[in-house]
Amino acid sequence: MSRGVANDDAVVNSADPEALVLEIERLRNQIAHLQARVQQLDVLAHRDPLVDLPNRRSFLASLDRLIARVERSREPAAVLFVDVDGLKAINDKLGHQAGDAALVEVATLLVASTRRNDCVARLGGDEFGILLEQADELSAWLMALRVVETVVGAKFCLGKTTLPLSVAVGVATIQPGDDSATVMARADREMYRVKAA
Repeated sequence: MSRGVANDDAVVNSADPEALVLEIERLRNQIAHLQARVQQLDVLAHRDPLVDLPNRRSFLASLDRLIARVERSREPAAVLFVDVDGLKAINDKLGHQAGDAALVEVATLLVASTRRNDCVARLGGDEFGILLEQADELSAWLMALRVVETVVGAKFCLGKTTLPLSVAVGVATIQPGDDSATVMARADREMYRVKAA
């Protein structure tokens, strides 16, 4: 009685070397397909599909790691909470496709105005977050000002229509004992304070 290897398609006779080679190749192809699918699902879980930046989940994980580094090294770090002004008006007046184009433009401008090692992410809707390593309160506010000036100074055109873009930015430095929720809440409050002013 010969022993075989069971699979979904058939039983491969272990005495047939050619059949075993074919089965190994089939399994390798299946593994490669599954690995590609896992990689695709990982991208979907951690990237925003519209603006191709990290999403909220990825941002919060990076913030947790940054908080842990700050606790260990005592190097200053900060969070910028960025809210796009007037996106609802763009959506209402020109449609959601125009609003999406505005978000893509803002995302590009945020990346262009920050340092290479800063993490820029879309938190959802019209909100973005930026993690600044080695940034005290003054340098974080200077970066916030740079972000605002970059967005305001950009010429964003949809067809023949030029749309003004602006953002409100709140800053929160990471303090001892912080967790991601407390830092984000402070940055969010600062953003609303700036918006109100």
